[in-house]
Amino acid sequence: MKTFKYTITDELGIHARPAGQFIKLSKSFNSTIRIAKDTKVVDGKRLIAVMSLGAKQGHEITVTCDGDDEDNASSSLETFLQQNL
Repeated sequence: MKTFKYTITDELGIHARPAGQFIKLSKSFNSTIRIAKDTKVVDGKRLIAVMSLGAKQGHEITVTCDGDDEDNASSSLETFLQQNL
């Protein structure tokens, strides 16, 4: 299991376009992807679930990847977040 934390820097927070791109990338991996904010944990492969976190600029999220390609998934998703959110 690989876990990393990321603080949202985009002034709009997690919004539709980058969330959709994140989901598309998440679905390309076999690993289970979970995103947590505060006490809420959601499926990182479901758009509505990710949007329901309501993550705004300055909020910290925790992404967990668990599966046979978790190393690649974690690295790719962290890079995506740094470049887009």
